[in-house]
Amino acid sequence: MFPTGLSSPNPPPPPTQEARPAATDVKTDSGNITSPKKRKINGSEREDTTDTISSSPPKTLNSSSSSSSSSSSSCSPTPVHIQKKLRFEDSVDFIGLDVKMAEEAAASCSNNKSKAMFLSAGVGHHANGLTKTAGSGTFSNSKPGAAKKLVIKNFKEKPKLPENYTQETWQKLKEAVEAIQNSTSIKYNLEELYQAVENLCSHKISAKLYKQLRAVCEDHIKAQIDQFREYPSLFIVNISPILCPNSISQIMIRSIFLFLDRTYVLQNSMLPSIWDMGLELFRFYIISDLKVQSKTIDGILLLIERERNGEAIDRSLLRSLLSMLSDLQIYQDSFEQRFLEETNRLYAAEGQRLMQEREVPEYLHHVNKRLEEEADRVITYLDQSTQKPLIATVEKQLLGEHLTATLQKGLTHLLDENRIQDLSLLYHSYQYLAFGSTIVINPEKDKTMVQELLDFKDKVDHIIDVCFMKNEKFVNAMKEAFETFINKRPNKPAELIAKHVDSKLRAGNKEATDEELEKMLDKIMIIFRFIYGKDVFEAFYKKDLAKRLLVGKSASVDAEKSMLSKLKHECGAAFTSKLEGMFKDMELSKDIMVQFKQYMQCQNIPGNIELTVNILTMGYWPTYVPMEVHLPPEMVRLQEIFKTFYLGKHSGRKLQWQSTLGHCVLKAEFKEGKKELQVSLFQTLVLLMFNEGEEFTLEEIKLATGIEDSELRRTLQSLACGKARVLTKIPKSKDVEDGDKFSCNDDFKHKLFRIKINQIQMKETVEEQASTTERVFQDRQYQIDAAIVRIMKMRKTLSHNLLMSEVYNQLKFPVKPADLKKRIESLIDRDYMERDKENSNQYNYVA
Repeated sequence: MFPTGLSSPNPPPPPTQEARPAATDVKTDSGNITSPKKRKINGSEREDTTDTISSSPPKTLNSSSSSSSSSSSSCSPTPVHIQKKLRFEDSVDFIGLDVKMAEEAAASCSNNKSKAMFLSAGVGHHANGLTKTAGSGTFSNSKPGAAKKLVIKNFKEKPKLPENYTQETWQKLKEAVEAIQNSTSIKYNLEELYQAVENLCSHKISAKLYKQLRAVCEDHIKAQIDQFREYPSLFIVNISPILCPNSISQIMIRSIFLFLDRTYVLQNSMLPSIWDMGLELFRFYIISDLKVQSKTIDGILLLIERERNGEAIDRSLLRSLLSMLSDLQIYQDSFEQRFLEETNRLYAAEGQRLMQEREVPEYLHHVNKRLEEEADRVITYLDQSTQKPLIATVEKQLLGEHLTATLQKGLTHLLDENRIQDLSLLYHSYQYLAFGSTIVINPEKDKTMVQELLDFKDKVDHIIDVCFMKNEKFVNAMKEAFETFINKRPNKPAELIAKHVDSKLRAGNKEATDEELEKMLDKIMIIFRFIYGKDVFEAFYKKDLAKRLLVGKSASVDAEKSMLSKLKHECGAAFTSKLEGMFKDMELSKDIMVQFKQYMQCQNIPGNIELTVNILTMGYWPTYVPMEVHLPPEMVRLQEIFKTFYLGKHSGRKLQWQSTLGHCVLKAEFKEGKKELQVSLFQTLVLLMFNEGEEFTLEEIKLATGIEDSELRRTLQSLACGKARVLTKIPKSKDVEDGDKFSCNDDFKHKLFRIKINQIQMKETVEEQASTTERVFQDRQYQIDAAIVRIMKMRKTLSHNLLMSEVYNQLKFPVKPADLKKRIESLIDRDYMERDKENSNQYNYVA
């Protein structure tokens, strides 16, 4: 299989064949420190060898390279006779990491010596441990120019609290908490109360203090809940001040016990903070008491219904209560579902009634007014997550259910009044909205979503061009409708568009010519403009582009650069800077390989394996976790040769080899004849094992190759359970289990001469998708923080709702209100901003 002496890793591998870690070489020129520069390298080692086979049954595998020849050495390999049926001539691609290291200059610092001076005279002790000379009254009495001498000593005994101090202090704190809860005056100074908490915590009474505070809060809530059960009316007004977690009383209590919250509670991860403790108590007693919860929701819905009927209500009261439900995490389950049901019932009845009472123009004006009112409610007191289902409910009941009746009833009048365009605009906008939403929302259509969106866009464009002569109102309405429904499912359309582009630009796509491909990319860019989560598109497009370039699966470099220029024109140079850097790395790598081949010829290094290396800048490419595998000695030798060559040209850099995307071509001889197998590096290491034996278990292969368990199972599955089954698995099944045995398939047949088995490298695993999405969300947190700080720095003081509104305007991706609140709390904890002391719903910027 590997007749030229390129042996496979033996199972199990001897200690000398362990993977070698990449070394670090740090150099400086003329005393200057080389600036750090991180790079990756992707190498592909290839081999083309011959071998003499002993007279054993025909079953030979031979490996060949997919790269150009490495060197024309005059040394011919000595034939090695082995008693094996398979022969592999291997050519391997590696991915490596090139990190430029800088040598730090050692700075010597001389420490100043200080002398302690002590007094021999008697000293007088003070409460704080500071002593002074007995003979000197003040420093002013000392002689001019004389040194002032102090002696600092520790307490001889640890100070003790006076008797009954703990009980008396807690009684003060308890009275203060009860006064705050009952909205009465506090007898004691707030600073005195804060100092009392600090004193108790300093003497390790924190645990008892926390339990006592929790008990007081719990008793108060129980008493209030019992009292509220007896109120037959005005329940919502009475329950609001006590149950609102953002009330001034909650803030004052937390301020008094702030030292406890930031020491004892912070050090005990199992304990909720004082703020969260209050929320937990609210949540427990509200949810456990169905009567209280039902009365609360009924009161809120009653107030909203009154407002819809034209009555004036206390909107701040509603805002506080709904904010409470959101903080308690019962907003959606307890309120939103019932609210949407009541909304649906109200507007269904109203639509039926008004369609009979009013003319079409008047009815349409009323619909627009209702839509504006509901949008205002979302801004004023409803949670932002309610906006989409609320507007969709209103549109369905007032427009969707009556579109046909509207056209039949008012078409003549609208034509006479020359308002047909307005009616057609409304009709077509919501028709597109309804149809487009079914494409995006349904997860079962993920595989065909992008293509269906493109077809639907073509259909709509044709209607507007032919029927409405490209009227500007219709064009704008179509754009707004597409932008609305394509973002109803956050992030997923952006991910699927990136994958659709990957499928079109990948080698093997014979569906279209270059011109057709260019037109297809233009259409995709139109859809791309509508999505909000462009950062999600960038992350997945970057990952797929890296695979296409490194594995050699790109259909056309011109098409790749054309797509890159379209993205640059649409999103700016910053969006594509890293993608452009990836193409630059590939071009530079070609030049380096030309020099390396000349180096091999000049050094007259014998060998028949061709090595192709791609030098990748770490900042441009996706992050790959390095995996140490056990390579054959000949492959390791080639790595060392290239390392010597490269570091000779670029001092102070470190080469870290990445094997994840390495690939090679193996020549094999089966009973049916010779074949070439295009496989990944991991597949190569597995196949090379069968030079040394007939059959191996999963554990033996894992020990010999050093491949990580999940990756090894995927590799064996592709070789033994895929379409091209080079290996035979016992027992036969689709999945690889512990204890499975593998052997070479002598009877392997295939109609093609070169068989691609490394398609596994192009497939995205669930882990890859999850990690890509997680990186995007982490980057978004930093963008949210930056947007909030920018706004607060400019406005200095801002209410919660206005801050949320301005942040939504600045962000280019969808974000949930709960996530925004977490980022605001994080910035408050880090002292970037603070809550107003008089108004808890207002924030102040901290300079």
